[in-house]
Amino acid sequence: MSLPKLDLAVVGLNHTTAPIEVRERAAVREDEREALLAHLRLHAQEVMLLSTCNRTEVYLAGIDGDPLSAFEGAWGHFLREHLYLYEGEAAALHLYRVAAGLDSLVIGETQIQGQVKRAWQAASEAGDTAALLNKAAQGALSAGKKVRFETGLADNVVSVSSAAVDLAKQRLGNLAGRTALILGAGETAELTLIHLKAAGVSDIIVVNRTEARARQLADKLGGRVCAADYLHQALPEADVVIASSAAPHYVLGASGVENSLEGRPERPMMLIDISVPRILNPDIDTVKGAHLYNLDDLEGVVSRNLAWRRGVLPQAEEIISAQVSELLRWQNFRTRRGLETRPNLLSACD
Repeated sequence: MSLPKLDLAVVGLNHTTAPIEVRERAAVREDEREALLAHLRLHAQEVMLLSTCNRTEVYLAGIDGDPLSAFEGAWGHFLREHLYLYEGEAAALHLYRVAAGLDSLVIGETQIQGQVKRAWQAASEAGDTAALLNKAAQGALSAGKKVRFETGLADNVVSVSSAAVDLAKQRLGNLAGRTALILGAGETAELTLIHLKAAGVSDIIVVNRTEARARQLADKLGGRVCAADYLHQALPEADVVIASSAAPHYVLGASGVENSLEGRPERPMMLIDISVPRILNPDIDTVKGAHLYNLDDLEGVVSRNLAWRRGVLPQAEEIISAQVSELLRWQNFRTRRGLETRPNLLSACD
């Protein structure tokens, strides 16, 4: 008797299938998260939602219906041309590759490991996972650690934050003596501050909606604090602005940047928005002296910086394949055990 395939699916989009303006439409805002999950629960017994700056993915087990329709119905947008769907073993393989950083814009980046872990923990705490998704998520996290440890893929860690700083160096040259302004105070902002320091930037202004969080980050790593209400007063000092925060609207636009550049015609401003949804208005690019970039502009930088890592990818893929095989063996054993313990209904009716 052939055993049923793994009842697991993933549907989503990422930096390879959708540009930034489409990824924004599928971003997960905190005030909308529960409504999204409520819709997805109608289509599966188990649900896990993974949302990062470069991807939005839904993992489903015990599926009832079409995962593509479930995704589009949850977000209320026609996104099918940008969506990918993997089912069964292919879905598990995708999750394991994601956790290992093999599917990231920055190959081998480590932030995704924590993001997968938090997505699983949130789903588990909400009662949205059971045996299959729990086993798959745990296996993916284990596989990610194994890949990084055995291949050295995470050595000399490259991240979106470091790529943003590298882009600033490419465009502005030596960053020593420059002033940088960071919009945000979360994990990505912290990494950005670390890389700016390493690049020689000594004057860093941290701006955040919650001033206490900005102060905590500035005190921890060194920097000045500016309350969000005073962003436009601090902006004229900045040579580099890196935005990595979440907001329901743009926090800075062309008029604010234009005003900040008055009186400094020979001193341009570079702005890099690594937020999804973006918080820097694209109209900033029309301002003379302002140079605006977003996540999609980092691909060239990342490609050059990660060329050397591609040599270890075959080893990483072998590890992932072996770990997914472990999940399949677990599922097959579980299925066989269920078949063996199921009552013989025909005999019971004799």
